[in-house]
Amino acid sequence: MITPDDEPQAAVRKRPKPGERRIQILHTLAAMLQQPGGERVTTAALAARLGVSEAALYRHFASKAQMFEGLIDFVEQSLLALIRQVQEREAPGAQQAARIVTMVLHFAEKNPGMTRVMTGEALVLENERLQERMNLLFDKIESVLRQTLREGSTASLSASATGSTKTATPSADAQVKASLMMAFTLGRLQQFARSGFKRPVTVHLDACLALLR
Repeated sequence: MITPDDEPQAAVRKRPKPGERRIQILHTLAAMLQQPGGERVTTAALAARLGVSEAALYRHFASKAQMFEGLIDFVEQSLLALIRQVQEREAPGAQQAARIVTMVLHFAEKNPGMTRVMTGEALVLENERLQERMNLLFDKIESVLRQTLREGSTASLSASATGSTKTATPSADAQVKASLMMAFTLGRLQQFARSGFKRPVTVHLDACLALLR
């Protein structure tokens, strides 16, 4: 039972720590990006959703661009960590490449708000460096796909006594296949975002990837 002496303490709201508030802001921003319609999120709307002033937001982030950079950091760290897990479990080659594409699409399906960041839709009219960072991340992923496809083809050639004309140029083949896989991935992400997250990114995925390998 709360006594009169306890009431002042009970009425005091517990303030989140600075790091916790930053995470709360990013979670709220991601949740707002998840809403269908694709409206541009403003700092005023974000502050209202959090029940704080815009000035309070800028005590934790120097700018709105920095908030989006926080989301991009999360996407990059998550995807690269998942890619490392795939590389540890799968041998280099087409199967590993397909697994990486599947992992990227599953991540998007579980994080719809982040999908709008990945496609650049949420970054329109924001600082150009944000889109450049996303482009760089997808370049890294395509490089990983190219490398695993090249290593897989080289290993296949080495294991074959006579070789194969189909894989006589593993580097060129790997570059083309990696480009196709990346284009397919980006296309699926765009469809998912534009459908208001109603069209699954993984529909017929295995069949599509089989055609790309």
